[in-house]
Amino acid sequence: MSTLESENPRRRLPPIIFVLVIVAIGLLGGGYYLAPRFEREAPQIKLPDSGVLGPAPMDIVVTDRGAGLKSVSATLSVGGTEHPLASEQYAQPLSEKKIAVALPSKLAGVKEGPAVLRVVARDASLWNFFHGNETVIQKNLSIDLTPPGIELVADDRYVNFGGVGVIVYKASADTAKSGVRIGNYFFPGFQGQIKGHADHFIAFFAHAYNVPPEAKARLVATDQAGNTKEMPLVYELKDVKYRKSTIAISDNFLQNKIVPLLNDAGARQGTPQEVFVAVNKKLRKENEDKIAAITKKATPAMLWTGAFSQLSNSKVEANFADERTYTYNNEPIDTAFHLGYDLSVTKHYPVEAANSGAVAFVGDLGIYGNTVILDHGLGLFTLYGHLSSIDVKVGDPVKQRQILGKTGETGLAAGDHLHYGIYLDGVAVLPVEWWDPKWIRDNIEPKLEGQSGAAIAESQQPKASQLKAKQSKAPRKAARRR
Repeated sequence: MSTLESENPRRRLPPIIFVLVIVAIGLLGGGYYLAPRFEREAPQIKLPDSGVLGPAPMDIVVTDRGAGLKSVSATLSVGGTEHPLASEQYAQPLSEKKIAVALPSKLAGVKEGPAVLRVVARDASLWNFFHGNETVIQKNLSIDLTPPGIELVADDRYVNFGGVGVIVYKASADTAKSGVRIGNYFFPGFQGQIKGHADHFIAFFAHAYNVPPEAKARLVATDQAGNTKEMPLVYELKDVKYRKSTIAISDNFLQNKIVPLLNDAGARQGTPQEVFVAVNKKLRKENEDKIAAITKKATPAMLWTGAFSQLSNSKVEANFADERTYTYNNEPIDTAFHLGYDLSVTKHYPVEAANSGAVAFVGDLGIYGNTVILDHGLGLFTLYGHLSSIDVKVGDPVKQRQILGKTGETGLAAGDHLHYGIYLDGVAVLPVEWWDPKWIRDNIEPKLEGQSGAAIAESQQPKASQLKAKQSKAPRKAARRR
């Protein structure tokens, strides 16, 4: 070091500068940390488009992309009086909250007419002197407490247990959803299918094989406000005897058919009983759920005409709704219902479309193997399982008797055959009546032509009276001969 440098020591900054720097850094850090807490973006409130409020809950969706929601409230103003519908406070801020509001019981006597819905949402921001950002939305509504009107035009006097009934009805213009409810099932009605009556609805419904015989079907109509009108349907349920059978499971069948259907390697290591149940119960339910999902997506137009066709040269080997008990080493291990017909033909026989429609599904379907599902419109579908090959793709239009593929033994098939099923809005139904031209002529075609129930009954009455007359004449002729 030089003499000059040693005689001129380096100047030091005053302590106050260090303090100021530290304070500045602290302020910058604190500002960086607290800035999001002072955000100024207000919550967003989304109300449904419906302008009516009734028994049905109305869903309100509130979101906040900043500090999060702190509180949400909703009130209804009717005749100058405010009624609280919802009031919620959140200890931990939320980014989204859905609230369902409906007319409370204390408003049961309120009159129909105009009302105002007011929704207030506040976030957890420190902006606005620590009060947060607030959004207020008001919507003019109309209180609707009157159910829609329904009128039955034509019904069915007889319905097969496990089979299908058909009704025609009218519903008032405010109807949002209508159809037939029975048990846990709902079958929607379709408008615009009745000749000369564009405002009429037709509904196909099933008294399903797994619905108790004493269950009552009801015609149901609901409006946007949630008001519902119901009408009981009266028909005689014709008893159909479904079989019960026992099927023995062999080790060969387990190894060659059951085990390959399990994708879970761990499940394959179980006992023979566990392996079989994993396929027969768990996989079967997955497959049936998928079929139900596919066959609930109905085309709102009729794509078929006339009776459905049974596979040519085929023989029914297994019936619909057979209750099967499976045994292994002579011990029962599981049960299942067979939801279709097994049709036996020669090996790799061409599979024909039962009626015109469109291809709704093509692919592997677990226990059903390679499968094609056709959409025939108005909730009606046919299923073709265990195919060895498939000649159509999803979306293809098909005509009756068109070749879909060839029979096989894919899936849970013990031999080459076709598994044929009919589904109505996700419910398996009795196939045989759809093969019957007379059933189609008597139960469906007159209704599509716009005939009323009274007109249909009257047109069928002469046939009954003629038969009765013939029966009454026979004894008199015999008496004269004697």
